Amino acid sequence: MIDTHAHLNFSQFDEDRKEIIDQCLSKGISLINVGTDYQNSKQAVALTGKGVWASIGLHPLDAGQGFDYEKYKSLSKEKIVAIGETGLDYWHKSKKEKQREVFLKQVALAEELNLPLIIHCRVAFDDVYSILKETKVKGVLHCFTGSLADLKRFLALGYFIGFNGIIFKMDLKKVIASTPLERMLLETDCPFLSPPGFAPRNNPLSLEIIGAELARIKGISLEQVLVQTENNALDLFE
Repeated sequence: MIDTHAHLNFSQFDEDRKEIIDQCLSKGISLINVGTDYQNSKQAVALTGKGVWASIGLHPLDAGQGFDYEKYKSLSKEKIVAIGETGLDYWHKSKKEKQREVFLKQVALAEELNLPLIIHCRVAFDDVYSILKETKVKGVLHCFTGSLADLKRFLALGYFIGFNGIIFKMDLKKVIASTPLERMLLETDCPFLSPPGFAPRNNPLSLEIIGAELARIKGISLEQVLVQTENNALDLFE
């Protein structure tokens, strides 16, 4: 299994980060730690090793920090597999132009480095689509909460669709059923979005719970989901 969107680089794991990573690896779970600003992007890079990869980026809700292109690019000399978490978030209806400016810079960095994008999109699907359709860079729509129409157009662009514990909080059954297994990625977004019955602080060990729910909705086996989503992650990020 590969958790394609974890945040073990966040401060919530300062006390037991190594223990959790060791537990994940012992159970065959690899992971990508995703940066949301410069400091925790550096931390994600510092954690890379066997079975642990990194993505560097600036989250749209932190766009006010500004995106120092060369500073982030310097981190790419290390082993990173994607640019992000980047994108647009209009939930709070603020700093839309700054978000777009920062997003476009990260798209440009992904183009220069030939790396995929990890996209955060909340209440902003039209604008995210208008930007992504102008680039050949591929990636994943992380924590997807869009409509069937949104799903169709991002699939047409060649994007993968990331599912996590949000599927237990929103009715995404039609979207899940309509997403080809070959375009699905598993993720946790830990320490957030813990699935039912799991610890309040989420971690990659919950990945199988998410996979089992996807399998149930699609009417296929858990093994099919785990094998194909792992292959999908390797196709996108390696």
